[in-house]
Amino acid sequence: MPCYIAGMIPAVERWRSVPPVGACLYGGRMLRTLRPYQLAIDLVIAALFFLFSFGVSLTGNLWIDMIVTAIMSVAVAFRRLSPGLALAIAWVGSITQMVGAGTVPAFADFAVLSILFCTASYGGRIVRWVGLASAAVGAIVAMLYIVVVPLIGTQSGVSLPAGDVVRSILLNLFGLFAVLGLSWTLGLLARTYRRARESGRAQALAEQVIVVEQERNRIARDMHDVVAHSLAVVIAQADGARYAQASNPGSVEAALTTISTTAREALGDVRILLSQLRHSQDESPQPVLEDIDKLVDQTRASGLLIARAEQGTPVALPTGQQLAVYRIVQEALTNALRHGDAEREVRMLLDWQRSSVVLTVTSARREGAVTNPGGHGLAGMRERATLAGGTFSAETADDSFIVTASFPITTTVAG
Repeated sequence: MPCYIAGMIPAVERWRSVPPVGACLYGGRMLRTLRPYQLAIDLVIAALFFLFSFGVSLTGNLWIDMIVTAIMSVAVAFRRLSPGLALAIAWVGSITQMVGAGTVPAFADFAVLSILFCTASYGGRIVRWVGLASAAVGAIVAMLYIVVVPLIGTQSGVSLPAGDVVRSILLNLFGLFAVLGLSWTLGLLARTYRRARESGRAQALAEQVIVVEQERNRIARDMHDVVAHSLAVVIAQADGARYAQASNPGSVEAALTTISTTAREALGDVRILLSQLRHSQDESPQPVLEDIDKLVDQTRASGLLIARAEQGTPVALPTGQQLAVYRIVQEALTNALRHGDAEREVRMLLDWQRSSVVLTVTSARREGAVTNPGGHGLAGMRERATLAGGTFSAETADDSFIVTASFPITTTVAG
């Protein structure tokens, strides 16, 4: 199969974008960036191809065979470094072989298949489609050289059936284009596979970044809940101790004890959360429903009146829902301590229904207090409820502020 089937048009590619880092320009053509070992492998393959091709392709015209083999070997060396340049070099070799007197198809022609593969796999948009056009035009030229030229040169005066001539032309044309087109198609498939693999790696990296960001947001919410609640308790105790110092000195010691205990617990929680930021694995125990009693007692010690009620039959909730309930209670009590009327009772109800558990925290609004529906606390509570599969609402009714969170109870969990 003649090597001129590589193509006709020298591939000089115009690059509209800025050259990538590591690429270089050579004679107006862009050379792809290869690692040193890849370049060394290509050079060794080209040298071996030259030695083998020259050894098995001697046809009686030594100089033509040597020149054609050398040109094709150079094209093999450049096939990945610059597919367009390799295609142009292969075409020069094809012309040299066609005009060489007595030259017949040789083993060096198989370099064409590798070059067409690389134009589709590594070439830019122009080189890629020039490679396909080269396969089509090369098949036509090869058919003319293999079938038509011998008929014109050796069959003078001999009449062959027109059907046989047409059949021979079509069979050779389709066969040559199938071989050349297959090489180009395999290169395109290799390009597609490579891009799909790169896209898969990029997608996996993006998913990992999203997971890390979600975890950091979760830790940030926990940090906000812990610090905000603890500081609210500490401030309330400190203010109460300062006001009661003159009339009831004994209460100062109790307030200081509460402040110390709350601060120590908050410091421990903050250390745990900071360790989670440094380590991806969460080995620390998370608050559960049983810890709500301790949370309520701690908030009561700061001077907030809390009436806790529970109705229905409790069931085991998933850990995520238990943590969400705890954090919502914590944030709701913190808001009541900050913005509510401390003289009035905060009512907290945990209603265990057949298919859901509903948490309701009702606190009295302090006169002049402004409710911020876009605050971080409410947004955090809503997000926690949503991530745990529940719903959340916060609304004002007369002089009260009502926080409601509902979480579904699945049959498996409830049973």
